[in-house]
Amino acid sequence: MYEHFADAVKEPDAIAVDGDLLCLRFETMKVYSALGAVRHLLDTGAVAPGDTLVDSSSGIYAHALALACHRFGLRCHIVGSTTVDRTLRVQLEILGATLERMPPSDNLRLDQNLRVRRVAEILRENPSYHWMRQYHDDIHYLGYHEVAAAIDREAPAGPLGLVCSVGTGASSCAIASRLRAAGREVTLHGVQPFGSVTFGGERVPDPDMLIAGIGSSIEFGNVRHELFDRIHWISFDYATSAAVELLRTSGIFAGLSSGAAYLATRWERHRDSRRSYVFLAPDTGHRYVDSAFARHRESVPFGDMRPHEIGTVGDLDLPWSTMDWGRRRERWIPHQAARSVLRGAAR
Repeated sequence: MYEHFADAVKEPDAIAVDGDLLCLRFETMKVYSALGAVRHLLDTGAVAPGDTLVDSSSGIYAHALALACHRFGLRCHIVGSTTVDRTLRVQLEILGATLERMPPSDNLRLDQNLRVRRVAEILRENPSYHWMRQYHDDIHYLGYHEVAAAIDREAPAGPLGLVCSVGTGASSCAIASRLRAAGREVTLHGVQPFGSVTFGGERVPDPDMLIAGIGSSIEFGNVRHELFDRIHWISFDYATSAAVELLRTSGIFAGLSSGAAYLATRWERHRDSRRSYVFLAPDTGHRYVDSAFARHRESVPFGDMRPHEIGTVGDLDLPWSTMDWGRRRERWIPHQAARSVLRGAAR
């Protein structure tokens, strides 16, 4: 029996897809991050029951942090994006969290910057509040150690390909580093949208949107670039088409980042079938029903989607590009220098 709903809702389902691909499907994966971080803060005395935790969120982390605060008797204040929908707003209110929404904006960079700026103002006004810093504090790695253990149990022995959205870096980096530390041979394949700065893709914007959960217009301190072997940049249209295909063929109703991860996983298995593959589906598809799934008749046929294999981010091109990142520490390499660096690394 679970002591709290947060402990139950975080548990993933391990599902076989296409016979040999393992999908770890979550209802809301970031509960692992929030629970692990809040538990650590309480254990170390950084916060105490009754204190207020504050952070910025586009929605999923807001729910996760509200649940963690409810679980441990803390207060929660969220500076939210305009993407926080009514369903979540009502849940946050009932859970006792307060939500402060930013004014509507069509510019994601402006929205994120405004939210972070507002958090700074709140901290100046309320110095006793604790800023969770989900984008920058690696205490958010801690909860994902359980996910790494689950993958280690469920995946076949031998070389493993882990395919997941890069996101804030907490899940992708924490799980890969934990598995490697446990002795697994793991290649980490990160999924990004066009327009995200995290791996230098900001110069090629997606005309539709930045896919929530896999990229950003601001730098994330939790991303450890040197952990990644390959990167996939996938457009909104391709991610939508892949999410529709995942639902159609497996019954898994998951978000667009899950569809993008599924698409990348299928390609990586095509390139190297000697290893087993796990891809993460971090949330459900409910918030994408109107913007994506309702357009399922417009989906690109799955077999028609193939990536551009590139050698430098200077060659990025819609709708899907992929490259060997090679565990480099740099965020990106200028176009002219990139090929010589990559040639040197290959020698």
